[in-house]
Amino acid sequence: MSRPSETVPEHVEIAVVGGGPVGALTALRLAQAGRRVTLIEARDPGAKLTDARAIALSWASLVAFADAGVQIPDAALTAIDTVHVSQQGGWGRTVLSRDDLDLPRLGAVVDYPALAEACQAALVAAGVAVLWRARVSHVATLAAFARLTLSRDGVAMPLTCRLAVLADGGELAEQLPGVTRRVHDYHQSALLAELRTERPHGGVAYERFSARGPLALLPHGEAFKLVWTRSPTEAEALRDAPSEQLIEQLDEALAGRFGKVLAVSGRAVFPLTLKQVNRTVSGRVAMIGNAAQTMHPVAAQGLNLGVRDALGLVEAVASSADPGEAGVLRRYAGLRRLDSQAVVGFTHGLVSLFDGNGALMSLLRGAGMNLLDLLPPARRRFAGHLVFGVGTAR
Repeated sequence: MSRPSETVPEHVEIAVVGGGPVGALTALRLAQAGRRVTLIEARDPGAKLTDARAIALSWASLVAFADAGVQIPDAALTAIDTVHVSQQGGWGRTVLSRDDLDLPRLGAVVDYPALAEACQAALVAAGVAVLWRARVSHVATLAAFARLTLSRDGVAMPLTCRLAVLADGGELAEQLPGVTRRVHDYHQSALLAELRTERPHGGVAYERFSARGPLALLPHGEAFKLVWTRSPTEAEALRDAPSEQLIEQLDEALAGRFGKVLAVSGRAVFPLTLKQVNRTVSGRVAMIGNAAQTMHPVAAQGLNLGVRDALGLVEAVASSADPGEAGVLRRYAGLRRLDSQAVVGFTHGLVSLFDGNGALMSLLRGAGMNLLDLLPPARRRFAGHLVFGVGTAR
C-alpha cells in the first residue's frame, strides 16, 4: 500500500488510538516516561470543537493533567469547593467540602473544547508524534505485536506496534478476541443548558434528585451548567420549548435555592447509555477511558475514571522492557479492576436508587444522605473515592 506524502511510520513502539483528553494524557505521560509513543486522531488539528459539554474534573485529575504539561487557562476553570446532594420534596442531604480532604478545591469545571485545546498545545510542546486525520478501522493482536489498519488522506495502510492503546469510543474493542461490551440503554437523555440565577453559585456543585429526574448544576463562570436526566421525549421537548417553560420546571425542581432562574441558553440533548467491556486487555491491546466504559453522567465520574485508567496503564508499562507483554498488561488490568467496577456499579446504582419517587424510597434516600452527612469519617472516605478513586493511592 502506498503512503501519503506526510510520513506515516510502518511500526511504532506504542500507538494510542483516540486524541481526546484521556488519549492525549496517556501519550503525554508515556512520553515523559521515555516511551516512544504515537497518537492517532481522526480530526483535523485545526478543526473547531463545538462540543456542548462542561466537564467536572476532580482535584486528582487536574493534578494529573498539570503534571503532564497540560496548561488549562485559569479563566477556563470554575472551582468546585463544595458538593451539595439533596432530593426534592423529601428530607435528607449530604454536603461534601474541600475541607473534608484538606484540598485547595474538590475539582473544577471546564468546557470540553478548552480542555481539548490545552491537551493539543501540550502535545505540540512535548514533541509527541501525532497522526492527525487518521482513522483506525481495524485492530488485531498477534504474539509479538498489534496491527492497526488506518486510513489517512484517502490512503489505507497498516501500522504495527508493540502495544496498542484504545482510547476511542469503544467500537474497535469489539473486534478483539474475548472482548464483548455490555450495553444498557437507560431510555433516558441528558438535557444540557446554561442557567443564570438570582443568587451566585459560590463554588458549589449541586446534585438534586427531582421528581422529574436527577439533575446536576455545575458552577460555570458566573452561571451554572445544567445536566438534567429526562425521558428522551421530555428532553427533546424542553430543548425546543420556550425558555419560560423550562424555567418554570427548574424553579419547581430547585425550590428557590438560588432565587429565580433568570435565563437559560445553549440547550442540547444527549442519549444516555452504559457501555462497559468485559475485559480491558486482549493480547497486545489495552482499553482505557470510553473504550473501556461509557457511563451515565449522574455522578460526573466518566472522564475522571478515564484519567485514572491512563495513569494506571502508564504505571504498569513505564519501565517494562516490552510494554505489550502479557504480564505487564495483566498488571494494568489488576490496577484498574476495583476502581472501575466500583465506580461503574455505584453510578449505575444511583440511577436506579433515585429513579423511584415513592414515600418509602424517599425516606430511605433521605436517611442514607443524612447518615453520611453526620459521620465525618464516612463522609471523608466517600469524598476521597470521588476525588481519587476507589482503592487508588492518594
